[in-house]
Amino acid sequence: MSAASWRLDRRTALRAAAGLVLGGPLLLPAGRRPRAQTLERVSFHTDWRAQAEHGGYYQAIAAGLYRRAGIECDLRQGGPSLNIGQLLLTGRVDMIMSNSFEAFTFVREAAPFFTIAAIFQKDPQVLIGHPGSGLDSFEKLKGRTLLIGNGGRVTYWPFLRRKYGLSDEQLRPYTFNMAPFLADRNVVQQGFLSSEPYSIAQALGRPPEVLLIADSGFSAYQTTIAISRRMALEKRDLVQRFVDATLEGWAQYLRGGPAIEAANELIKRHNPEQTDDRIAYAIRVMNERGIVLSGDATRDGIGAMSMARWRGFYDEMAEVGVVPKGLDVGAAYTLDFVNKGIGKPS
Repeated sequence: MSAASWRLDRRTALRAAAGLVLGGPLLLPAGRRPRAQTLERVSFHTDWRAQAEHGGYYQAIAAGLYRRAGIECDLRQGGPSLNIGQLLLTGRVDMIMSNSFEAFTFVREAAPFFTIAAIFQKDPQVLIGHPGSGLDSFEKLKGRTLLIGNGGRVTYWPFLRRKYGLSDEQLRPYTFNMAPFLADRNVVQQGFLSSEPYSIAQALGRPPEVLLIADSGFSAYQTTIAISRRMALEKRDLVQRFVDATLEGWAQYLRGGPAIEAANELIKRHNPEQTDDRIAYAIRVMNERGIVLSGDATRDGIGAMSMARWRGFYDEMAEVGVVPKGLDVGAAYTLDFVNKGIGKPS
């Protein structure tokens, strides 16, 4: 299986053209730019258009955290046909937003790249049922029609199928269209915690039932930072400064309030589909469900990772045939740049 096939389904199928020229840095509004100084340029590629789920990066720009760390951050957005993993492999970007599965792919293919931080402690993918449908546990997925795309079928589905005694016969294609779901209250569809449930609630007038797949024990790291081993070695100080500023950006962004208004304006400027209500909803559910601050992050800070978590997740995925057995899991990541307590609850 290629790295591209392990990318999250929604984000490979639906990426749309960004509101800025690809590769151009995000600039602060006139009057907010710090005085000229010598800055080291770092390029980082997200996997989707600007949104609250990327808020910590925008906050680090808007609040001047990167510049205070001596960095000019060239923050780039995903597009409809971009393989950002390939951009990393070919040296066209310094770092990318990635996930646990892609880290395993790097190891399997002996590619000299690895993960240096995990922003999302919980995978934000969800399964969604109609309001009042009684979908309050994974056991109640039995017998229901499940709309799941190709990405989900080769990542979390084998895990759920085995753990809860589900069947491939329940599956139907997910076309990224809400119409089949809205037409049948017995149907369950995939989505992202901060996105589809909001849209469905707007369409139905009340919130749907939502199962966070991470709550089943599916322990993938998401919204990770992937980088070349060479850069991590040769520019260690620069990489550390970038990571620290990013984690502080996330800590500030999740606290919300007036301090993140400039970051949200940047998000809306570069992705006009994002509204104040949608952004506020995303921040709220990320906080309520502990997407960023849960598990190891409550002790070791935002971006935290652990050897036990990586090993446990790999063993689970190898057991259900999602990843090959025998990989050197320790080669998928390094703990050198995280677990320093940035943003942990006081």
